[in-house]
Amino acid sequence: MNLEFLLMNGYGVYVWSSFIFTFVVCLYFYLKTKKTLKKLEKNFIKETETLSKIELESLKKQKVAREILVSHSKN
Repeated sequence: MNLEFLLMNGYGVYVWSSFIFTFVVCLYFYLKTKKTLKKLEKNFIKETETLSKIELESLKKQKVAREILVSHSKN
């Protein structure tokens, strides 16, 4: 690999440090959002367990709820 490409005419330190910083921040937000989503899905599943059969059937007609319920049943 060409060292000139990595050094970028003396600006490589700034470019690569900015790239790494941005990557780390995006990774942090991704992991935090994923953790929050899992927590909310667990709460949703707990709430659906207390629903009546009629309420549960109407809930299964909704796309997002159906996806959560299907993914939960696979686990």
